[in-house]
Amino acid sequence: MARAFEWHSKGQGFNSPYLQNFIRQIQKYVSQFLLVLRRMFLTIFILALAGALVTLVINIAMVKGMEKYVYTDLNQLPPRTAVIVLGAQTHGTALSPILQDRVNGGIAVLRSGKGQKLLLSGDHGQPFYDEVTAMRLYVLSNAEDISHEDIFMDYAGFSTWDSMYRARNVFEIQDLIIVTQTFHISRAVGMARSLGIDAVGFAVNEERFRGRSLRSWRTREYFARIKALHSIVFRIKPREAGDSIPITGDGRSSWI
Repeated sequence: MARAFEWHSKGQGFNSPYLQNFIRQIQKYVSQFLLVLRRMFLTIFILALAGALVTLVINIAMVKGMEKYVYTDLNQLPPRTAVIVLGAQTHGTALSPILQDRVNGGIAVLRSGKGQKLLLSGDHGQPFYDEVTAMRLYVLSNAEDISHEDIFMDYAGFSTWDSMYRARNVFEIQDLIIVTQTFHISRAVGMARSLGIDAVGFAVNEERFRGRSLRSWRTREYFARIKALHSIVFRIKPREAGDSIPITGDGRSSWI
């Protein structure tokens, strides 16, 4: 007890000026750290808010800007030389429902006389995955009235941008009807028109796709429009350039 009293009496207890100074220093550093942390979170919040607003503006601008070029009524669709059907998932030679609707839409456009040539563009980047051949087989089985020489195949349509870029550079298309679902059509038309193609879109009905699948596609498309703007601004080259296959020629020359 005597030693403890002596230690406190010499100013070395909890009321020691040294200890008080140490505590004040700790409080100062903690306050500075919390201030930096608040500023960092505020900066992150502002950047995230700005990014969200920019993303929203780009989406609204692309959808609204392309509205006048998008049609849902086949009777009102203006004629063009070529009709492009954009690929989607296949299972062997069976088309997924979303792709089947697109191909049926392309067939309907040709049968209406609004288009002269049919370009099937999709992914055949792997030996055992071939969207384009599956589409061609479906057309041949379900639209025997469409001449074989009017069916063209683009095996390197790995993305919407690649399909539009190759439509212009490989197939030498100057005017085009794009067939896809409503959620996808604005981006596709915007890309094509940015490349100088006189493109319009025929949006096939997507009412049978409800719930999680449609929400997933729409969410993906919301962010895909940002990537689309990047491709448009910087003129990204497609994965494969390819030799010229004029759309005015015989489509069978594009079959593999």
